[in-house]
Amino acid sequence: MISEKELAELSYAEAPQMISTGVPGPKTQKYIEVSTEYESMARGGGRYPLVMAEGKGATVKDPDGNVYIDITAGVAVNAVGRCHPRVIKAMKDQMDSLMHAVDVASVRRTELAQKVSSVMPPGLRDNCITYFAQSGSGAVETAVKFVRKITGRSQIAAFHGAYHGVFLGANSLTTGDQYRKGYGPFIPGVIHLPYPYCYRCCFGLEYPSCNLQCAQYVDYVLNTPYTGADDVGAVIIEAQQGEGGYVPTPPGYLAIVKKACEKHGALYISDEVQAGAGRTGKMWCIEHYGIEPDMVTWGKGMGGDVAMAGLSLRKDLAAKIVDGSQPNTFAANALSSVASMTNIDILTENDAALIKRAGVLGEEVSNQLREGAKDIEVIGDVRGKGLMIGIEMVEDKESRKPLNGDALGKIVMGLLQRGIVMVPCGRNGNVFRFMPPLVLTREHAAKAVDIFLETVKTV
Repeated sequence: MISEKELAELSYAEAPQMISTGVPGPKTQKYIEVSTEYESMARGGGRYPLVMAEGKGATVKDPDGNVYIDITAGVAVNAVGRCHPRVIKAMKDQMDSLMHAVDVASVRRTELAQKVSSVMPPGLRDNCITYFAQSGSGAVETAVKFVRKITGRSQIAAFHGAYHGVFLGANSLTTGDQYRKGYGPFIPGVIHLPYPYCYRCCFGLEYPSCNLQCAQYVDYVLNTPYTGADDVGAVIIEAQQGEGGYVPTPPGYLAIVKKACEKHGALYISDEVQAGAGRTGKMWCIEHYGIEPDMVTWGKGMGGDVAMAGLSLRKDLAAKIVDGSQPNTFAANALSSVASMTNIDILTENDAALIKRAGVLGEEVSNQLREGAKDIEVIGDVRGKGLMIGIEMVEDKESRKPLNGDALGKIVMGLLQRGIVMVPCGRNGNVFRFMPPLVLTREHAAKAVDIFLETVKTV
């Protein structure tokens, strides 16, 4: 098992440490002003008042020298931490021989494809073909295209609260208002079904006495005449939703959905872009449920500091895809390939010690949050697996009314002023995400939770 001392050496030990009297500081503010003049604010971070100048492990610095504990991991990207020494060395060594290799076979790209296959969940492990992309959106977009070719069907089923990307096809599966409103029309044939959001059940029921009514409804839609789901080629689902509020599926739910897919003849796609790469305490979130997917879309933590994503699908399915029908100039170039392979090695070596630690540390953090939430009326729910923890903020525990945007904004700024980078998500924007690099030390984790609870009380 990796030691806390080894992990501590990967980050700035002094974090959090605030140098400037205010946040953002003067140097940071200058960069923000220039950024808003030259960059599109359609970017994911919008106008979030932080500028990153340096990163180390689970910590970052801004231009003013303020040192923060990073509870975002670049939105679940930096699984092994920022600027991991082994990743840097692998990239530097590769730079001298080959970087861009165009969209053909190359030594590093082929090695990566083999390694990805070896760590896929059961059903795909050592039995898959991988299409490489630069983002989760690209991987999902490709999945939609491939499903239509493989099955000869045009419909895709997704879920309320889903985030599968922002390209046209992927965006059609995504349900967030800010990504959709004003950008339609989207591709036809997308069906959205209720996701098992137990804290806010759309059926007004409670688990487990609900008998998983939401899963039964999926089966009803797919396998009952006159529901309009007569041509579904695939169902795509996150085993634990990301942007939708860090909502894990309850035990038994995915098994019913998988069986419903099989009855209908639809493929099962597990979107692991945010939940994969060890974040939930297993390499892939779906492994918690024992389901064998037909396809997996992945990204973020698999590349870490370098853009890397992909779609892995069963070999028999991939055999139906026409050669040369989905070119991607920069996919899996040699430099990104060695970075990704090194990331995978760090995650899986020593019997996947870092991944298993994420499960243990995640439980410790969840318990600390739940204990602290007992006397904080505005923390309604703490949920999730491993280091993918959602903290749902409400007006009060009884009503469960989502906490208002003004209060949420004050919490975000309060955290930043205290040296914690932490951002919300969710259908109402009221769920704080605890999604740090997996190399976060126990000391930094405890500090971050203490500061979070203190900030919430103060606001």
